[in-house]
Amino acid sequence: MGRVRQRIGDQRVLALVKAFLKAGILTETGQQEATSTGTPQGGILSPLLANVALSVLDEHFAGLWADRTERNRRRRHGLANYRLVRYADDWLVMVWGTRAHAEALRDQVAAVLAPIGLRLSAAKTKVCHIDEGVDFLGWRIQRHQKRGTAKRYVYTYPSKKALGAITAKVRALSQQDANLSLAALLHTINPVLRGWTTYFQPGVSSVTFQYLRAFVWRRVMGWLRRKHRRATWKQLRRRYCPDGWWPAEGGVTLFNPGAVRTARYRYRGAAIPTPWASAS
Repeated sequence: MGRVRQRIGDQRVLALVKAFLKAGILTETGQQEATSTGTPQGGILSPLLANVALSVLDEHFAGLWADRTERNRRRRHGLANYRLVRYADDWLVMVWGTRAHAEALRDQVAAVLAPIGLRLSAAKTKVCHIDEGVDFLGWRIQRHQKRGTAKRYVYTYPSKKALGAITAKVRALSQQDANLSLAALLHTINPVLRGWTTYFQPGVSSVTFQYLRAFVWRRVMGWLRRKHRRATWKQLRRRYCPDGWWPAEGGVTLFNPGAVRTARYRYRGAAIPTPWASAS
């Protein structure tokens, strides 16, 4: 709590944080256990404390980025420029410069975090070139050569890990009891697909969405085959695919990821105002 007090001056907020830390956890058996250190996994206090602690990074890099004239001067003199992107305790620093600049920045970040009692994890800290690519918050960020041209652009698209997670979830849901109705199955699968595609909509995700569309169709149709083992494809299609080959029942249609339109490279700086703007 000592280092939290250095960042927060409001005693009411400090008392609330302390109450959360001392509240204990509820076990699977319904018993309450005291907590002496740390915060519960998935607790609402963890992202709050992460933002309190890592705000020192925001302040440090905001000062380096704010002055455009200074950034241009540094570039002319061969010096590096930095930009921080952070979501709770997940963050990366983009560097305009050499690998040596990026390596030196790691020591600089460690020095910024040391006063608040944090240190970089060697296993989770990576320095890489944009051509190698990096996974961040489920996205793959990598520079590729545009097909048919000699130009290279930075593309953002769903990572293999994120795709593997959604296919594993669909696979698990489609292994449910075949005695359920198709509508009941679709009620569990559709929200998962809708949420995942909405998250990855602002990116180069069309190919991934088409792959997911084919995967989901195969899983649902396979579930129907297990449900009606003696039925032919023609019978299944007549009963469960009123509009061709796409499953539906009781007014519920399987969500089609391939029909989701992507909207990549949207500039939203002016559309989303900063929450820290002073009231006029």
